[in-house]
Amino acid sequence: MQFAAVYFLVILSAAAQQPFYTDDADVTARGKFHLELSNQYSWLDEAAFPTLRQNAFVYQLNYGLLEGLEFGVDSPLLVLFNASGTGARRIAGNGDTNYILKWNFHKEMLDSGWPALTVSVAVETPTGEASSQLGSGVADYGFNTVVQKTLNGKTILRLNNGLIFSGNTLTGAVGLRAQGLVYTGGLSLTRTITKALLLGMEINGAVAQSSTLAKSAIQMQVGGKYALSDRLTVDFGVLLGRLVGSPRVGLQIGISRDF
Repeated sequence: MQFAAVYFLVILSAAAQQPFYTDDADVTARGKFHLELSNQYSWLDEAAFPTLRQNAFVYQLNYGLLEGLEFGVDSPLLVLFNASGTGARRIAGNGDTNYILKWNFHKEMLDSGWPALTVSVAVETPTGEASSQLGSGVADYGFNTVVQKTLNGKTILRLNNGLIFSGNTLTGAVGLRAQGLVYTGGLSLTRTITKALLLGMEINGAVAQSSTLAKSAIQMQVGGKYALSDRLTVDFGVLLGRLVGSPRVGLQIGISRDF
């Protein structure tokens, strides 16, 4: 699928971008499901004090509504680890829930120079408890575009550009607390190494429009996928963040399953 090479297109024919945060142009096949489970343990920026670390277990379930059209839902189970003497040492609970509609309106053709093109719209509902910092407390609305181009038989470049209209991108203690328009962007490069192994790298960022918000985030990740079977992969990554809203360091492990 998104990771090129014809044989790998078959292996991951309904896979999403996990562990990468840069979205891919592909969608789940009509009438099929795609499940992703991931766990990220992060050491946070000093701006998140008194929260020092965060563990986020996230599920995402996608379903192919029509050919080229996918509906997805995802939500995290969060654990926040706070400094001693600052209240509860550990806070756990559900975070905010996202609903996403994704449309791949142009597929990449081998005999064409045009990239694959996809748009998505998302609504994040404030299901997490804001007073415990598990949720943002506001409903977020977002729009994202994906441009995906195969550079050769084994390498794919992806570019994301998006807008979040309510502004808040928080998942627990990670993300922006901004209110107002936020621009998001991402760039990833992935390469098939063997029939089962894919590796890649990415950079993602978010910037609030209003200068009074003074909020921005940027993070980089290296990671990959290893296919255990034609429908199951293990996904892994290490990320580094800069600026307010990004974790300093994060470790990610997960699985992706088609059915």
